[in-house]
Amino acid sequence: MWCAGAITVFGSFLTFVALPLQLKELTGSTLAVGALGAVELVPLIVFGLYGGALADAMDRRRLILWTESALGVIAVVLLLNSLLPHPLVWPLYATAAVSSALTGLQRPALDAIVPRIVPHDQLAAAAALNALRWQIGAVAGPALAGGLLAYAGLTWAYAIDAATYGISVLLAVRLAPQPAAHEARKPSLHGIAEGARYAWSRKELLGTYAIDLTAMLFAFPLAVFPFLAEDLHAPWALGLMYAALPAGSLVVSLTSGWTSRVHRQGRAIALAAAGWGLAITAAGLLHDVWLVLLCLTLAGSCDMISGIFRSALWNQTIPDELRGRLAGIELLSYSAGPQLGQVRAGGMAALTGVRAAVSAGGLLCFAGVALLALGLPKLMAYDSRTDEHARRMRDRRAAGSGDLDGAAPQDPDAAPAVA
Repeated sequence: MWCAGAITVFGSFLTFVALPLQLKELTGSTLAVGALGAVELVPLIVFGLYGGALADAMDRRRLILWTESALGVIAVVLLLNSLLPHPLVWPLYATAAVSSALTGLQRPALDAIVPRIVPHDQLAAAAALNALRWQIGAVAGPALAGGLLAYAGLTWAYAIDAATYGISVLLAVRLAPQPAAHEARKPSLHGIAEGARYAWSRKELLGTYAIDLTAMLFAFPLAVFPFLAEDLHAPWALGLMYAALPAGSLVVSLTSGWTSRVHRQGRAIALAAAGWGLAITAAGLLHDVWLVLLCLTLAGSCDMISGIFRSALWNQTIPDELRGRLAGIELLSYSAGPQLGQVRAGGMAALTGVRAAVSAGGLLCFAGVALLALGLPKLMAYDSRTDEHARRMRDRRAAGSGDLDGAAPQDPDAAPAVA
């Protein structure tokens, strides 16, 4: 699973850079590029929630395998469109929407597998390793994309992305089965609502969602990176801009041993999100491209810190029978925010200019996180050593239940999911 994800992420980030650049070339509009986020938002919400219910009701391996195959087909469609003498605009939006829907179906299943096979006290480390998988592709993909797009063209980026999906599907076939809990019910609106009610009853969980959503909504300027690079008179730096955020995350992942010693995870999440906002603000104000890249790297570091502690808090306290549905809600918090953030960045850039859109968004992020920290006492007081939900999960494992409500074995010494 780890290797398949690393390969997929690498190819996906080629498309992540190529798609907005192609839209920019075809339309020349910041608003048109920012609209990608709007097109992706609704499918992500609908299918993210349904995907969470599916992950609790069916074999998670099967769900991952079929959605990964479908995502490969999407990459082929983009490749074929790029080969046309006059590429069309509407397939770019259509494939973005379908890809968002498939991601919504797949991601909860991927997230829900981890707590089954990783010991409770190592979940923060697992979050760092999973993030490392993403960062390897997120750094290498955009860095390669810059050269490919400049010297070989969009077609090669889409072709490599399609090939990586073929490899990842072959690896996904090797996953061990991940059946649903014995008492699992069929996906339904009632089941989705049950997960939502549980999330609502856990104010510290709601706090993690709210902070991440605020940070991404106001300070996620990736949609305007092609225009920011042009404004800095450094079009060659576009790939580096996309790579800077995950590069900062990579540094944190490689030095993340200290995160297992942090127990007040709610406070760490808020501080990291505030740091993200300040770093994005500086990136919008500075005129030297290398300083901008440095600020984006710092922002990526803060985002990674927040992500590690969000993931650890979720996995340490959410029972397995609800893990898929809660993973669907989590997907909305960390994915819907960036989609809305792209719309905000593109729309504001059209009205105020690129730099103002980036810097103002960072300031709004900082202010929003500060207000949420004041209004979320349960999140700020969360301590993994004393929290009742975290204690309950630890006790269930310490009791040697081996089967959390019918879930797969939790034995730390059991064989890993990859055959």
